[in-house]
Amino acid sequence: MNATPPSFRLTYATMFDPPASLHARFDEALARVRAERLGADHAMTVGGRPRTNGRWFELRSPIDRELLLGRFVRGTPQDAADAVAAAHAAAPGWAATPYSERIALLRRAAALIEQRVFEFAAAVALEVGKNRMESLGEVQETADLIAWYCDQMESHAGFDRRLPDDPLAGWRSRNRTVLKPHGVWAVIAPFNFPVALAGGPIGAALVAGNTAVFKVASDTAWSGRLLMDVFDAAGVPPGVLNLVSGSGAEVGDALVGDPRIAGATFTGSHEVGMALVRRFAAGARPRPLIAEMGGKNPAIVTRHADLERAATGIVRSAFGLQGQKCSACSRVYVERPVAAALRERIVERTRAIAVGDPTQAAHWMGPVINAAAVERYRRAVGEVESAGAVLAGARVLQDGALARGHFVAPTVASVPQGHRLWRDELFLPFVLVGEVDSLDEAIARANDSDYGLTAGFYGAPDEAEVFLRRIEAGVTYVNRPQGATTGAWPGYQPFGGWKGSGNTGKAIGSFWYLPQYLREQSQTVVE
Repeated sequence: MNATPPSFRLTYATMFDPPASLHARFDEALARVRAERLGADHAMTVGGRPRTNGRWFELRSPIDRELLLGRFVRGTPQDAADAVAAAHAAAPGWAATPYSERIALLRRAAALIEQRVFEFAAAVALEVGKNRMESLGEVQETADLIAWYCDQMESHAGFDRRLPDDPLAGWRSRNRTVLKPHGVWAVIAPFNFPVALAGGPIGAALVAGNTAVFKVASDTAWSGRLLMDVFDAAGVPPGVLNLVSGSGAEVGDALVGDPRIAGATFTGSHEVGMALVRRFAAGARPRPLIAEMGGKNPAIVTRHADLERAATGIVRSAFGLQGQKCSACSRVYVERPVAAALRERIVERTRAIAVGDPTQAAHWMGPVINAAAVERYRRAVGEVESAGAVLAGARVLQDGALARGHFVAPTVASVPQGHRLWRDELFLPFVLVGEVDSLDEAIARANDSDYGLTAGFYGAPDEAEVFLRRIEAGVTYVNRPQGATTGAWPGYQPFGGWKGSGNTGKAIGSFWYLPQYLREQSQTVVE
């Protein structure tokens, strides 16, 4: 982060106590964005050229539906096909570019993201409804992800290794293994992290030597356009990265169905992700797919836990970004002797959350993304009211200016075990609290899920060892007040899911992520 104290490094773990300069610079950037950047028309990019087709959709802020962020192209299947064709034509030249040159270009992109971090974050806050620190964190995370993949490519010398010569008398038989790009890679981004979960995969795909077609989520098309502008400014050659916008049914389906797409990264729902897994495995030849597919993330609290720490971590993870994180804490299993005390602390903290325009420093929680999310919230509240108990929240917020946005109250509730709300991902500010008799029961209930993304634990050290040995989740946190189930950062906490949360077993920002964008070739040359 530029112009911040040298001792401060922004991550999701440190963002709760930022220096005052971050707030001042964000406010300045927000004023510029509001004055100069709203309401414009934004083209797609195909083959290095702007692409429009006469069809547009309006994008309005979930904070205030009267605020027009911009107009974006409603793409067609032909637009998707043309973008793939451009990437396919550029693929041989980009693959042949020395990896050191690709690294240098992508490091320029990461540096540009850091230079633009405040204005970029202001746009993300307006478009997604994130608070300022979450928005700044995401944009900075994007730069760190791209830099991480550049570092991995460099530290492995382009994944090109000499192997021992064959032991042949009278012959020189040289052996080598090299990882090579697949070709054209599709990146399908989600709305909740429209910069990091697009820029990270794009950076990995490009530094590995693939070309790419990037499809933005319609709810966050502006963030995607700003990210594309960064790669353009960094000097990515025409056709190497292409941007398309439009519906999943039209553009997304045409993109993943194109036989010239060699592989893809998808972040979204379990249902769509599993459909893509099956689709990419079918056909004459299977294609690689990296699918990140959500979570139903538990936190376990034992009778030996620090309840203040547990309540703080649970509330931050349940209601950060309005619960619209695949890593959000949505289930809590607490041992009965401390259940009442923990509930009291969770409810107290939940009721203290300031909900409103998240671009203002006073508001920690903003709106959900759209009207469909509000309706999901209403249905979930109705189910709790008929089958369980509401402990806090459970209402749509429509007072004053909130009526112009998609605001709901953070909700704490309980329902009987076996209810579908313990099982289904809601992607809402909604957490269930249930009582258990033992750590064994808590772990069993936590693992009784098709998902396995993140999990949190609060308790004694010997209990933590049991938790870490037996929990079925790709990302785990123990006694962490910064977030019970959320807050991974490149180079600090690799992020990836088990079971139905992810299909590769490799985590974002880990040592083993980048090779997924490459395929191995064994070479033997006899002289």
